[in-house]
Amino acid sequence: MASQGQLPDSPRTSAGRRAREALLEDVIAHLAEHGIGDLSLRQLATALGTSHRMIIYHFGSRDGLLVEVVRAMEEQQRAAFAEMQREPAASAVELGRQMWRRLSQPELAPFERLFFEIYGQALQGRAYAQPLLDGVVEDWLGPMTEFLVRDGLPPAAARTQARLALATTRGLLLDLLATGDREGVDLAMERMLATFEPPTSR
Repeated sequence: MASQGQLPDSPRTSAGRRAREALLEDVIAHLAEHGIGDLSLRQLATALGTSHRMIIYHFGSRDGLLVEVVRAMEEQQRAAFAEMQREPAASAVELGRQMWRRLSQPELAPFERLFFEIYGQALQGRAYAQPLLDGVVEDWLGPMTEFLVRDGLPPAAARTQARLALATTRGLLLDLLATGDREGVDLAMERMLATFEPPTSR
């Protein structure tokens, strides 16, 4: 990462992309430990040992940075999902259960609040939040559908089931953030996961 007194590499170069990625990783680590709240770019830059000018250079604005944080966290969760899929004995139910445990851990709550906030603003037409809508559903439906097809569902049914699972998971995460009723949302998730069981095993 460039120091406060240095001009950064162009974001179009590989070095510039690496610097941007490293800065984003630092931001995510800081926000995971300290939360988001009303943190300003200057406060964030000071905490990271860089300058607010450097953050603006790479991300355009505080809003632009937060969109990239959300997108990066989504990518991390999809990578975790892909890794779980590689387990040879993973059924759709067990995979869903593992992913729910991961997504509902308290450490992710600040990022999930941010996700829902920016998602809502994107749906309201706020220009800065619009990039989040690119792939926010489809990037999940693709790999989830592929897994369910491998698990024996016809493609059309697999895609419908994947959409149901994605919508239910996001709805229950929102429920958990709003109510704190961990037992209730866990039971609801188990009810949804039961729909993945073959009819003969229910």
